[in-house]
Amino acid sequence: MELSDLRIFRAVVDEGGITRAAEKLLRVQSSVTTRIKQLEEDLGTPLFLRQGKKLHLTPAGHTLLDYARRLQALADEARDAVQDPHPKGLFRLGAMESTAAVRLPVPLSEYYRRFPDVDLQLRTGNPVQLATAILAGEIDAALVAEPVAEGRFDHVSAFEEDLILVAKKDHPPIGKSKPLPSTIIAFEQGCPHRKRLETWYERRGDMPKHTIQLSSYHAMLGCVVVGMGVALIPGSVLDTFPDSHLLSRHQPPSGLDRAATLLIWRKGAVSPKINALIEVLGDQGQSHMRDGRSSSAT
Repeated sequence: MELSDLRIFRAVVDEGGITRAAEKLLRVQSSVTTRIKQLEEDLGTPLFLRQGKKLHLTPAGHTLLDYARRLQALADEARDAVQDPHPKGLFRLGAMESTAAVRLPVPLSEYYRRFPDVDLQLRTGNPVQLATAILAGEIDAALVAEPVAEGRFDHVSAFEEDLILVAKKDHPPIGKSKPLPSTIIAFEQGCPHRKRLETWYERRGDMPKHTIQLSSYHAMLGCVVVGMGVALIPGSVLDTFPDSHLLSRHQPPSGLDRAATLLIWRKGAVSPKINALIEVLGDQGQSHMRDGRSSSAT
């Protein structure tokens, strides 16, 4: 049973017969008759009682008519939703934990204000988990740190993060000629900031002896404060930590000290909801640039 069958069936009911239904549908009568007979055969029951040239619905026909109206209305709604450039419906967004906590509250508030017809759901994870979720159809887009697989995703730049190595307050300087700490504190494998920190060690011909894996930046910072190890933290996260005065800050080498956060989605699968988020993120970025220029001028 196809939607086209139901449209023909409804036309016969609404027009009161095959002849007028064929005229409305711009079909020959024999074609309409054949489609109705095929529909009856498919359902295994007659839909019309034929009395001369008049057709009357059977009980099964009345039942199908109700479903036909609802299914056709739903199909029309789906077509309108797909063709409507105005964002609406469920939008499943993924983000890294730090991005969700620090970067997203303001732009998502603006997104809700501009596009109230969107039902936005947020999921956190590391970039590997989020990219896998997009390809599996579990989420629509995600905010992840670079790099991304160019062949599988489209993307735009969303944020630029300064990365800072933090240690306990009285830790000696950490630099080119200084030994690197033996213990690092980081997210699980798949975190790009952990990869950058491990790359720093590799460039020095070294590797951390111990890695403490935690699931939140504030837990990491608490461990750093008591001297359990060092961590590579986005500056935006560090600014929200109330005990940051108990930490010392150290500059990573060039190339490992900055990271772009990208909005990614399956290649060729952009939607009005994703375009709306790109619009909001772009406006927020321009606002931050204006605020920065104003602060520099005062």
